[in-house]
Amino acid sequence: MTATFLDLVDLASERLGAAVVAANDEFFGSKDNLIKAEAPIWREGEYTDRGKWMDGWETRRRRGTGDDWCIVRLGVPGLVRGVDVDTSHFTGNHPESCAIEVCHLPGVATGDELARAEWRELLARTPLAGDSHNLLSIDGAPKATHLRLRIYPDGGVARLRVYGDVVADWARLGRRGEVDLAAVEHGGVVVACSDMLFGSCHNLIMPGDARHMGDGWETRRRRGPGHDWAIVRLGAPGTIRRVEVDTRYFKGNAPGDCSLETCSLRPSQGGVRREAGGTGAWDDQAVVTWQELLPLAPLQPHARHTFEDELKSIDEATHVRFNIFPDGGVGRLRLFGRPCQSTI
Repeated sequence: MTATFLDLVDLASERLGAAVVAANDEFFGSKDNLIKAEAPIWREGEYTDRGKWMDGWETRRRRGTGDDWCIVRLGVPGLVRGVDVDTSHFTGNHPESCAIEVCHLPGVATGDELARAEWRELLARTPLAGDSHNLLSIDGAPKATHLRLRIYPDGGVARLRVYGDVVADWARLGRRGEVDLAAVEHGGVVVACSDMLFGSCHNLIMPGDARHMGDGWETRRRRGPGHDWAIVRLGAPGTIRRVEVDTRYFKGNAPGDCSLETCSLRPSQGGVRREAGGTGAWDDQAVVTWQELLPLAPLQPHARHTFEDELKSIDEATHVRFNIFPDGGVGRLRLFGRPCQSTI
C-alpha cells in the first residue's frame, strides 16, 4: 500500500531552498547528494580515489561505537508526516537502521547553534532495507526548521525525502500586502486533479518559473467531452485580487482557455481527500458551493497571462478550482491576494 504522506510537500526539497548543512562524515559520498531532485543512478565500474562511485551520502566503515549523522535545513518550516530513506543501489553498504530528530531554530542557524539546539526524536531507531525506498510514517511532530538523520552504525543513503505540511508565518506575510496565497512555500497544496500523465499538478505552485515543459502540469490529450482541472487548497483563507497563468514552454500543447472557481470550506464541512499521485475527488459535494472567480478566458501558447480586472469580487476562499479547456499544459499558477484578518 502506498504511504499516504507521499502526496505532501517535500520539505527537504532543494527547490524550496533546503540544504544539507552538516555531517560528521562523508568519506565515500557527499552529504549534498541526499536531497538532489534527481533519482539516484548507478554507474557500473566507476571508481574514485576513495572507492566505488555512489550517488548518495556514504560514510566510512565505523570500527568503534556510535553512529553517523547529517543535518538538513528544511526549505520551509513545517510538520514532518513521513520520510523516505532511499537506499537505492546501496546493497551491502546500507545502514542497519536509522533514527530521525528535529529542532526549531529561526533564521540561519550556525553550527554552534545547531550543536546546542534542543533536538526532539521523531522516529526511534528503525531497521532499514538495502536498495529500497524505506517509507516511514511519523506522528505528532512539532514545527521544525532542521532535521537530523542518524544512521547506525555507518553506511550509505542515496536520497532523503521529508514529507509534511508547511507552516507559514502569516502574521509576517500579512504585513506584505498582496502575497501568493497558493504558493507551496506559503502552505498551498494541490489536493486533487483530473489528470497529470505528463507533468505533476504539484508543479503548478512551486517556487520560481518553470524551467521547461516537464516542470509544469500537463494532462493527456482529451478525446472525449469535458475538460481538465486542478484544485488548490490555499495556504490561508483570503481574497484573490490577481491571477497569473504561465504557459511558457508549452508551445503546441497549451490549453485553449481557462477559468477559476472558488469555495470556502471549514474542516467540519468535509473537503478534498488526497490519493496517491495527487489525483482525488471531493468528499462531500453536497456542501460545496463553487463561485466563479474568473470567467472563461483564452490562453496563448508560451506566454504569461495576468488577470485582474476580469476577476469577480469574492470575499473569502479556502480552495480554488483551476479549469483548463480542454486539456494541455501550464507551467505555473499564481493567486495573489490578501489573507483574512483572522489568519493574521
